[in-house]
Amino acid sequence: MTLQAKLDAFKADFEAGKPPYNVPPSVIETMHRATAELIASGAAARALKAGDKAPAFTLKNPEGQPVLSADLLANGPLVVSFYRGVWCPYCNMELQALQAALPAFEELGASLVAISPQTAVNSRKSVRQNELGFPILSDTHNDVAAAFGLRFELPDYLIDLYKGLKNDLPAFNGDPSWTLPMPGRFVIGQDGTILYAEVNPDYTRRPEPEAMLPALRRAATVAA
Repeated sequence: MTLQAKLDAFKADFEAGKPPYNVPPSVIETMHRATAELIASGAAARALKAGDKAPAFTLKNPEGQPVLSADLLANGPLVVSFYRGVWCPYCNMELQALQAALPAFEELGASLVAISPQTAVNSRKSVRQNELGFPILSDTHNDVAAAFGLRFELPDYLIDLYKGLKNDLPAFNGDPSWTLPMPGRFVIGQDGTILYAEVNPDYTRRPEPEAMLPALRRAATVAA
């Protein structure tokens, strides 16, 4: 089953209010409204695209050690996936799909990192819960996400909904702002050029990991 098929199946059960979710229709309507407004804002069109230069970054892994994009790129191309947090079931399914594709990435000489605004303890939970073999990096304040054009502020009505659902993002992320990254996937060549970019303001839609393989093959050819 493809990643998107798994996401669609989960979404159907969640929005139907099936146990254990039991989500009232009003919650689903609010989530749909927020997604529709983010799509209509055109934010995704302003994110970095293939051909742009990727911002260099230094972020900490769950052990508090700095990870530099320049160091990763010195070894080969880099796959970067921005996600919302371990509280997001769609993100967890995406991380699991990326883990399954990791051997194919590594065979082409690429590294993989995932970036979220969550604190180190929640990043460790992401790694543990999803049995990941690649680093999760903490992007405090979503600063790196902003440099890629992904950061957005949650509208007040969605903040109220999250609070009602006990989804306290400021506590979860160690940051008082109510911001998140749009899910984004990038392949960065060793010269810092973005070779593949996929950004979707609808967090229930994620590209298949295999979609990055042509860009990684091109990067491997250039490196050779």
